[in-house]
Amino acid sequence: MPNSYVKMYVHAVFGVKYRQALLSKQWRDRLFRNIGKIINDEGCREIIVNGVEDHVHCLFFLKSDVKLSRVMQRVKSLSSGWINKNGLTRCKFSWQSGYGAFSHGESSVNTVIRYIERQEEHHAKKTFHEEYIDLLEKFDIDYDERYVFQELE
Repeated sequence: MPNSYVKMYVHAVFGVKYRQALLSKQWRDRLFRNIGKIINDEGCREIIVNGVEDHVHCLFFLKSDVKLSRVMQRVKSLSSGWINKNGLTRCKFSWQSGYGAFSHGESSVNTVIRYIERQEEHHAKKTFHEEYIDLLEKFDIDYDERYVFQELE
């Protein structure tokens, strides 16, 4: 649509199924580059992807005509396929169902980038569970603790 100008920053977070520590430091950077490429291939623009052994953070521009749910479905599906195709884990790799996604304004982007860059340092003090609950509460998102990290049956 002519004269429509949109810039939406999305900070997405998702974990390894059952929060297993499967993302090896040996190949994690290649995974993050792969995830960034998937985001870009969906028409969005990756800013940073980083994480630790049990979860990933992505910050990207969400293109105005692209559904967030589609981007996240593609990121998780294609990246888990990449991990399995390359035999990077001993068992079949899967991401936990769902994800967290949080919007940010221009003024907070540098803070979010630094936060994502410093994941290893950050998780020396706080678990992924604590971090995720903090994010949900900071963004005033209603949630049921029973389902935050469990598969629905």
